[in-house]
Amino acid sequence: MRVATFLLAKDPLVDHGGDIALARVVMELARASFSVNAICLSKAKEPSPDPDVTRIAKPPVSPLALTLRSIRDRKSVVHARFDVPALRAEIEARQPDLFVAEHNYMIESYLGTSHPGRTPLALNTVNSESIVWRATRGVGGRVEAQRIEADELRTARAARAIGTYDREEVDFYRGGGIDRVHWLDITIPPAAPAPVAASGPRLVFLGDRTWPPNQEAFELLVQWWPDIARGIPGAELVVVGKRAPGASSAPLPEGMRDLGFADDLDAVLNSCRALLAPVLTGGGVRVKLLEAASRGLPVVGTGPALGSHASVFGIDVSDGREAFVDRCRRYLLDRDAASAEGERLHRVNADRWQQQVPHGRVAEWLAP
Repeated sequence: MRVATFLLAKDPLVDHGGDIALARVVMELARASFSVNAICLSKAKEPSPDPDVTRIAKPPVSPLALTLRSIRDRKSVVHARFDVPALRAEIEARQPDLFVAEHNYMIESYLGTSHPGRTPLALNTVNSESIVWRATRGVGGRVEAQRIEADELRTARAARAIGTYDREEVDFYRGGGIDRVHWLDITIPPAAPAPVAASGPRLVFLGDRTWPPNQEAFELLVQWWPDIARGIPGAELVVVGKRAPGASSAPLPEGMRDLGFADDLDAVLNSCRALLAPVLTGGGVRVKLLEAASRGLPVVGTGPALGSHASVFGIDVSDGREAFVDRCRRYLLDRDAASAEGERLHRVNADRWQQQVPHGRVAEWLAP
């Protein structure tokens, strides 16, 4: 069987987050056609216990050194950071039939080896860093976003085939003269249905708030929650996920609780009536949506939160404060409506998996 080596920015054995969660799904789907192994950047101190996963120490970030390297190499700081000598050496030593880079910046170390032109590479863009920097990092971010965007196109040109979770990104790469682009409308395996019909008036926001778009969404919910909960006895909103460093510790509105990291996420989600995603800066992977659909948990989301998968699941977009608040209140006040929507989502997701739609998408993207 042909061998595919995935290049990962995170450790699939210990790290959390939407990008690495979906990378695990993609690697599993790739196993239908390849013997799969991975090289990952990791903060773990011990060697990998999995023989198919090789850990490379993720270098600490030195802002000054990174800036100087960015200037010297004429790369954005994002891409300069992931050109790692130890990673280059490990890639050089491998002889797979195909490399698969998760994120554009993971191509940088591959480009520093003898493999380009000899061993093909497929790219999964995952999400556009240029979009996030442009939207969340002020004037400096907008300037740097132009350099990141140039790097995204440059690295993508080295790939035999490009996959993206966002249909709009297909147009971006084709506009840059790259035609080998696939929309990866991946969904995940169905889970046990959430007991929405037995839920109380509780909603959930799930997201790692060290990622700026998630922190931005959390701050919106702090503002909108009083309108969502007004006049609804016992209404609750639980917030799950790593807190942003240095974030305000001001008291939350009544009925809103910040749980931080949840030891038993399934128990939390199974106690809720819907998942909220008022994300303003979108692009890339929407694992929260995929996980909610897999268990039949209704989703209230903005266009950037739902992305191209809104049409896959037939979910109505709730853009703007009024539309978002109204949809949340509907589910809080009408458990039967929430339960029916959850059952529909679970059915759509299960049917796609049974028909092996995600399997076909990955096979087409990685095909010679």
